[in-house]
This record gives sequence, structure tokens and C-alpha cells, in this order.
Amino acid sequence: MELNSLSQGKWWGDDCLRHVDGFWLLPQFVEPIDRVIKHFRPLPSDIILASLPKTGTTWLKSLLFAIVHRSSKHRLAMKNPHELVPTLEVQVYTASDEPLTTNPCSTHRIFSTHIPYQLLAETLDSSDCRIVYVTRNPKDTLVSTWHFVNKWKKAEKEPWPLEVAADKFCDGLIPCGPYYDHVMGYKKLSWEKPNKLFFITYEELISDPISHVKKLAEFLGCPFEGHDEEGQIEEVVKCCSFRVLSEHEVNKSEESPAWFQLPYNSFFRKGLLGIIKTTLLMRL
Repeated sequence: MELNSLSQGKWWGDDCLRHVDGFWLLPQFVEPIDRVIKHFRPLPSDIILASLPKTGTTWLKSLLFAIVHRSSKHRLAMKNPHELVPTLEVQVYTASDEPLTTNPCSTHRIFSTHIPYQLLAETLDSSDCRIVYVTRNPKDTLVSTWHFVNKWKKAEKEPWPLEVAADKFCDGLIPCGPYYDHVMGYKKLSWEKPNKLFFITYEELISDPISHVKKLAEFLGCPFEGHDEEGQIEEVVKCCSFRVLSEHEVNKSEESPAWFQLPYNSFFRKGLLGIIKTTLLMRL
């Protein structure tokens, strides 16, 4: 992908996204995404978490790590979930064609990505890796995205108005958007290959975390076993809850990681449902 040859669309002030095969990408991630597409070869034992930004990625990273590495879940108190489960195009393929090996003592590597399935289909279909896709109510996704973007340095001088954000979201002009095209790419794969892709919504997970974490563990080939099966699941759910995660010092840190412009605490806001109602009421 040659950045200068791609069509552009304004999404925030004079900042433009680049159009690649039906999707809008942040220009700084066009080259890394191209590297992922060309060079990433998932192992059959790999687990890939796919999502649009701001749809529950941080929570799912925590849950996946705790499910797969139960004896090491205490590491969630010492490292941010995004360090334990790196994002392919943000942390792994930023300057190299070769992937990092995460959790070397484990049989499972866990990566995440925001890349649409339509761009990554050949890569994912070439492996028996398992995919977990999380999505969220589009209205709450919009508000969460708006809050997150307004933490960026540019927003100090040029905030992103909610009205503009809503228009751009509806037009599909958001990073990795359009929303529905991104969701449906992975949703269709879950219909065609239910043993390959586990599709879940943020709302489903919040409403019944115990049963969904159990199903997720079974899908990953890491079922909870023994006489205290439910207790084990409850422990994982508790250690990955918003309340517990947000209290860890590492997740309250105002330090910014090398791979992103915002501090670690920017990944933890409220974790609530129906935030669009509260947000709109506050602005009326």
C-alpha cells in the first residue's frame, strides 16, 4: 500500500483517514497493517482477538489472558492488558516483518487486531488459529470513541465535537470503519465457521459473564474442570472486572507506553452500558 496513492477522507479537522479496500485507516497504521497482511503467519495454536476500537478490547484481552494463563493471571495486577496481549499493527509489526513471540512458555500466543476481516481473510483462513471477535452497541461505541479521541494531544487545541463524531461515525469515517462492514465481516465468518470464530457482544458479556466465560474457555480448548469449576470461573471474572482492573497501579498510571500517545489510564473509563443516554443528557 502506497500511502500517497490512497484516497483520503477528513474525519477530524484537517486530519484524514486513508481508504483501503472499503475501509478507513489511520495513516500511521497503513504500513504496519500492510506488514501484518503480508508477513503474519498465525500458528494453529494462536488466539486472535479482533474488534473495532472501543468495543471492549481491553476487557477481552484481560479475560483471554486469564483463561489461557490461569496460573499467571496475577500478572494482570502488574502489567496493562495491552502489554500482555499486544496488538499486531500497533505493537508487533510497527518496524519489523517478524512477529514477537508472546508468552513463550505457553502453548498459546495471544494477539489482537483492529484490522477488518476483509483485509485479513487470506492470512486468517490459512491457519487453524482461533478468533474471538467482540463488538458493542454502535451508539455506545460512538460515545466511547468520542471520549477516547478527545484525550489525544490534538484535542487540547481542537476538540472533536460530538455532533461531528456522530456524522463521521454514520458515514463510516472512523478508524477501521465503517462499523457495520467491520462487524459483519467477522459475523459472517462465525456463521460459516463457528469452530473457528467466537462472536460475542460487550452487552452479552456484561449481562452474564459466568456462562459466556465458560463458553469462551471451551471454545479456546481451555475448559474449566474439577469440582470447583464455577468457583474458578468466578475468580477469573472477578480478577478481570472493571473495578478490579482499574484499581491496579499499572492501569492508573499516567505514563504513556512507547507504542501509543496516551497514558495507560486512558484505557479505563467507565465500562458501562447505555453511555450515550448519559452523554447526550449532559449536553442538552
